[in-house]
Amino acid sequence: MSSMSASAGDGEPCTPLDNAKEEVSGPTCTGDNSKHESSICSGSSEIKSRAVVKYCAAPPPTSYALLQEKTDLKLPPANWLRENPQLGSAGTTILGSSSKSKPFSSFGMAYEFIDCIGDDVDVVSDSENIKKLLKIPYSKSHLSMAVHRVGRTLLLDELDIQELFMRSSQTGDWTWLKEFYQRLIDQKWQRKKKSKEHWYQKAILSKFLYYSINGDGAAEPQSDGLNEGEEDSGADEFSSSWPTAFTSTSNAEESEAPKQESVTVDSSFALGQVTSVPKEQNLPTIFNEGENGQGLRNDFVRNIMWTFEDIHMLVGSNMPIFGGGRYPAVSLRLRDNNKPINILTGIDYWLDNLMCNVPELVMCFHVNGIVQKYEMIKTEDIPHLENSTFSTRVVKDIAQNVLSFLKSNCTKEGHTYWLFKASGSDIVKLYDLTTLCEEAEEEKYQNPFTLPVAVLLYKVASNLMLKARQNRKHYGTIRTLLLNCVKLLHQDRHPQIIASAHYMLSELFQLDEPLEEDGGESLRAGGSEDSYSDEDREEEEEEEDLTEDSDDDGSYSNCSSPQDDSKAVAVIRSVGELSVPEKYRSTHQIRPSCAFPVSQDKEERCRLVLSYVLKGLKAVDGSIKKESDLPAADPNTPIPLKYEDRSATGACATEKGISLLLERAAGPLQGEQKHTTRSGMIPGSWQHHMKLKLFFKASKAYYVLSDAATNLLKYGRALRYIKLSLQCYDAYCSVSGTLHPHVLLFHSQCLSLCGDIQLMLAQNANNRAAYLEEYSYQTKEDQEILHSLHRESSCQAFSMATDLAMDPEYQLFVSSKCYEAAYELLVSEPLKDLTSDQLSQVLKRLGNIRNEMGVYYMNQAAAMQAEKEVKKSVSAAEQEMWKKSFGFFEKGMKDFEAIGDSTNTALLLCNTGRLMRICAQAHCNLSGDEGRGEFSPEEALYYNKAIDYYLQAMKALASREKHSAVWDSVNWELSTTYFTLATLLQDYAPVSRKAQEQIEREVTEAMMKSLKYCDLQTDSARQPLYQYRAATIHHRLASMYHSCFRNQVGDEHLRKQHRSLAELHYSKAVSLFLSLKDAPCELLRTLLERVAFAEFTMAGQNSSTAKLKSLTGAIEIMTETRHAFQLIHKELQEEQTELNEPDSAESAESSDVANGPMAGLNLQEVMKLIGVFEPSFSFLLLQVIKLMTTAKRKPSNKDEELLKTYKNVYSKLLRAEKNAPLVSRVELYVELLQQLMQRTGSDDTGTRKP
Repeated sequence: MSSMSASAGDGEPCTPLDNAKEEVSGPTCTGDNSKHESSICSGSSEIKSRAVVKYCAAPPPTSYALLQEKTDLKLPPANWLRENPQLGSAGTTILGSSSKSKPFSSFGMAYEFIDCIGDDVDVVSDSENIKKLLKIPYSKSHLSMAVHRVGRTLLLDELDIQELFMRSSQTGDWTWLKEFYQRLIDQKWQRKKKSKEHWYQKAILSKFLYYSINGDGAAEPQSDGLNEGEEDSGADEFSSSWPTAFTSTSNAEESEAPKQESVTVDSSFALGQVTSVPKEQNLPTIFNEGENGQGLRNDFVRNIMWTFEDIHMLVGSNMPIFGGGRYPAVSLRLRDNNKPINILTGIDYWLDNLMCNVPELVMCFHVNGIVQKYEMIKTEDIPHLENSTFSTRVVKDIAQNVLSFLKSNCTKEGHTYWLFKASGSDIVKLYDLTTLCEEAEEEKYQNPFTLPVAVLLYKVASNLMLKARQNRKHYGTIRTLLLNCVKLLHQDRHPQIIASAHYMLSELFQLDEPLEEDGGESLRAGGSEDSYSDEDREEEEEEEDLTEDSDDDGSYSNCSSPQDDSKAVAVIRSVGELSVPEKYRSTHQIRPSCAFPVSQDKEERCRLVLSYVLKGLKAVDGSIKKESDLPAADPNTPIPLKYEDRSATGACATEKGISLLLERAAGPLQGEQKHTTRSGMIPGSWQHHMKLKLFFKASKAYYVLSDAATNLLKYGRALRYIKLSLQCYDAYCSVSGTLHPHVLLFHSQCLSLCGDIQLMLAQNANNRAAYLEEYSYQTKEDQEILHSLHRESSCQAFSMATDLAMDPEYQLFVSSKCYEAAYELLVSEPLKDLTSDQLSQVLKRLGNIRNEMGVYYMNQAAAMQAEKEVKKSVSAAEQEMWKKSFGFFEKGMKDFEAIGDSTNTALLLCNTGRLMRICAQAHCNLSGDEGRGEFSPEEALYYNKAIDYYLQAMKALASREKHSAVWDSVNWELSTTYFTLATLLQDYAPVSRKAQEQIEREVTEAMMKSLKYCDLQTDSARQPLYQYRAATIHHRLASMYHSCFRNQVGDEHLRKQHRSLAELHYSKAVSLFLSLKDAPCELLRTLLERVAFAEFTMAGQNSSTAKLKSLTGAIEIMTETRHAFQLIHKELQEEQTELNEPDSAESAESSDVANGPMAGLNLQEVMKLIGVFEPSFSFLLLQVIKLMTTAKRKPSNKDEELLKTYKNVYSKLLRAEKNAPLVSRVELYVELLQQLMQRTGSDDTGTRKP
């Protein structure tokens, strides 16, 4: 043994290389530092074990002191029971076994390493509990553990029945469990006292450990060869990772300091971490130090992430680790030389070394407390020691089977399960204590584990919320955790956790983001809220039935056999079965993630959010002790959402409402609130912060509902929701001291949407009754939320903006004020640098509403004008309408110009042009009963202003490519204005003020400009209208030049010019009318005027040859009227057919509807034109017959045939019955003209035989 003694002092005073770099930067489950893998071989198989130190409160290990032979361990060393960092809390314990049962030790670890809980880790427990579980098949002693599930993680804690039952007589907490235990398990239960031998062994172990501390003066150290420099270098090696706070051990509180420093973010959870709210509004820590200290601290010297095969465990250990031996770390054990090591002790030693990754064991043997010798054993050799040989593979199988058994049956999150094996028994039973406790309602909340479990569920959920922003797969897990957390707690006792949990549940639904339809597993609907078993209940029962049939096959059952306990959730009938490989492996697969029920329906999601908000508000309201002076509100009584007919409302009340709206919108409060709120909340309290968050979330949910209703055209419902949203915001303002930019930005969105809704209501006045019904409806949930809001505010700040008015003008007015308030917010100091996109949207809406209001007042002015029976001078009311309309158009143009929207600017310029035309129409002169008088200067002024605005619109657009529809509209309006101006100048010439030549010049100029904007090339719906207008312009110009030619005397050159221009325009007019196919009267009139022009030309001729030529030309023009008469004949026949049909009335009505502005036949006009046509035709035929008959030269055969035709046609025309039906007369004209056309050889383009 001397060689071993020598080697004991050779090791350097340090921890295992690669392994003991303690992580003091904060608890985490990631990172490769501190990882060290070790493989322990057992026979032909290999056990995989890896330990990662997550936290260590002990200093770097120093060499142990090798005690001299014959040292008496019964005598206490000088340093006995003094706290020492080398031993940690194990100084007064038996290698980490706590002197007092701590049923919540796993919760302390879970709180500190919250990142690991729920997914990464399978088990969290004290190392002693792990060892007890893995020794079940070998041990006859009793086993009692509490098991809790959080996600995929199981928390295991010792449930010391004797200790708990002793305390139950004082606290009353566990009385129900004591009765259950006595009734079903151990009816003769009594407290078992520990023997004197137990306390003796415990005492000498403690003294041995204190003796073994090196350099303390209690015993001589064996590491003489280690010089001072080497000691320093060893210390330096660990100075970077070892917490400096542990250099002093004067009090226990200091040992907690590094933990607190390293976990400030995770362990002291503030709800603000999981929201986007700035730090100023974060909630305080939910649990104060008093609550946190009730057994919920992490009291272990080391926290180790131990991976044993495929099982990941977070283990707490207090085993002292020393330096020395062949390895940098060893564990010390004290053994009675008279008692051989048994298999239980061997497994204990082996597992302790594996968990702490200690490669060597130093065993000190004693006889009656007198040291005999030391022996060093490698960790991998421990399973092969004499009298304690065991198979590591079997231990691995036990671990896997126990874990599978627990995971398969501890399926309900939040429930406390009890794993129990009686002393000397082979049967292990699992009970659901939560279910047993709930059977007696008065004891429902007596389970002492309830609060720690709920807190852990809450902490894991809030930690996952931090990750959920990046990965939505966590949503289902978070929802399950929070719902189970809420189930465990009583609202009156834990309102803060309940309110916070419901707020987080509402935060899972991101209402302002589009739904991702990724089809991922995490987004599938369905799934149990509290169960993690992947099987359906029916499948479970079938499987359980199968396991009962065969003793060999089944190892546990929900339905125990008669001798089993019927209250057990599951039973292991024989501990020996745990050694069978994969006995429980295939029973159940644990779902990797919980499903998150995502609805495609936006309204359903919002309703879920509001239900959580309401529950949160109820929890907060219930916790506010100081009741306000408000009368108690009945949640079942609806709060009226009034509507008003604003036509009767005074301007004073309106202005007051607007000023309040703008004040609330654009004047955010500054500075923190000092006084209590209306309901008695203290600013800065958790209730205050929570209400702020819940009010804001409710406001958002109602906003989304309102937006969805707007898209569905349900404007009454939309107004109700936006009213509720703004009421939530009003309550938020009442409670909040400072409005942050993101809150103001959201508020501007609400006001903008409110403006949209009021505008839509104004434009859809016909559905007012339906909108009123939608607006008045209220759900019970909405009523309850409103009652909670009214505890803090009257919620009347935005009533003006959200009341349902019956007057469209008022609705437009309210809409504009909402947009103005939104604009004021966006340009305010807090938001001016953040909101360029939203600002352009609001400016566009402002421009639009001002256009709408301009159009509204313009139409009002036009209606006033139309209602006048006798056109008098312009009334003051009309002028007021013009001013309002013009003012809104101007403001709207500025809004669109501010965002560079040239298209909408052009539209407003176009509307302003239309307003100018209405002004011009109002200024027309009237001259008694004769109709209107001359074209007035005021008319000319307004028409020219209109033209200026249209030209500005064209300039704003620059080209048709920018926006073809708007360009075409402006182009048409401009052409129309020029045409109207020219027509009025021509028809009502201001001869009293201007010379005829000047008028003709102005008419020509206006007509040609109108013609310039007649787009005859572009294929569009307006093309026929353009063609008709162009033909009309040419006709009017031809008529004007015809008139000038008739009336011009003297200037022959000017006459010739007028004659040629008249011919040109007549020719173009005829060509365009011919192409139209639906303007026969216009074509006929133009041709008759052209014939008259030819007749007038002939009158001035003296030569018979010239006259004959002119007459022949006139007759050729007359033959072109055949096309017009064919069209007239066709329409007359169609009308006759319709009248002869049985449903003549209906068809006539539909015909009137179907006919366009140029369709249909004006019979009066036709008769008038025929009255001109017949005598003119007769005169031409008579004159040509006379000239051809009296001609001096001999006629050719062709001339004779032609004369014969003329005579024949003239004869038929004279003999025609004057009283014959119109159709017959038109048919005759077509026939005679066709006959002439064939003889004269005229062009028959566009004609056909009837």
